Amino acid sequence: MSDTILLQHTSGDSARILAFGAELVAWRAQGVDLIWAKDANIWDQTAPILFPVVGWTRGGRVRVDGAQYPLGLHGFAWKKRFETAERRADYLRLALTDDAETRALYPFAFRLEVEFRLRAGALENNLIVVNTGARPLPYACGLHPAFRWPLAGSAAPHAILFEKEERADVPIIGPGGLFASQTRTTPLQGRRLPLAPAMFAEDALCFLNIASERLVFDNGAGTRLAVALEGFPHVGFWTLPPAPYLCIEPWTGYGDPDDFEGDLYEKPSMRILAPGEGARHGAIFALEQNASLR
Repeated sequence: MSDTILLQHTSGDSARILAFGAELVAWRAQGVDLIWAKDANIWDQTAPILFPVVGWTRGGRVRVDGAQYPLGLHGFAWKKRFETAERRADYLRLALTDDAETRALYPFAFRLEVEFRLRAGALENNLIVVNTGARPLPYACGLHPAFRWPLAGSAAPHAILFEKEERADVPIIGPGGLFASQTRTTPLQGRRLPLAPAMFAEDALCFLNIASERLVFDNGAGTRLAVALEGFPHVGFWTLPPAPYLCIEPWTGYGDPDDFEGDLYEKPSMRILAPGEGARHGAIFALEQNASLR
């Protein structure tokens, strides 16, 4: 299988995905390049897949049934090569299953599938997690695409617009990436979060248990990226100022709380799948041009 897989839609839109990590490295819609052009001197990724944990773990380890496993930031899916399960001109489904290497980090049997479907002006990206083992499967998963900021080259102020009003405070991320019980206030006013690089000097902004199932990345000049969420209760925003990207990250889980030292089954925000059970989590990213905010 080629390292890079090209998807093309009859509209002229296209996307490129790496088999390694199932990483989206390019998406062009309506003539607009949306994924940032990777620069290894800043950040050597574009859209890592997060599984089977999201965020940092305490000391880079997790605990299961009294044993410790070296499972660190965002898990391991982004470091593994996926196999093609299904492919059409505008559709791709990649799959990763457990092996000796993953079981040394995370002692569970699983199948993780990553779907990409091009639509006219839109890209659907789904994660499907299946418990292929005989014991319950604790997991968290997420997407981490880095979109170009400024969006479509706009010099106007950018903003995130949530579908519903959200809390303005977000957890402080402390030493080792652990989530503190203390929070910090963002400039969110109602549904609108104005964006500025300085907001990310202290790490990501992590909005937990949001009410919105849709949000918009608006470039202030009539172009915006709408994000529809399914099965993702949390969303993070992150960049490395002054890097020219904004990561919009739908998550099912988040990093270890700073007072948590328990078993992975007990970690807040982890999902548990019974043997044979599966779950689907998805996002649809849609480019809207000549748009006015509603």
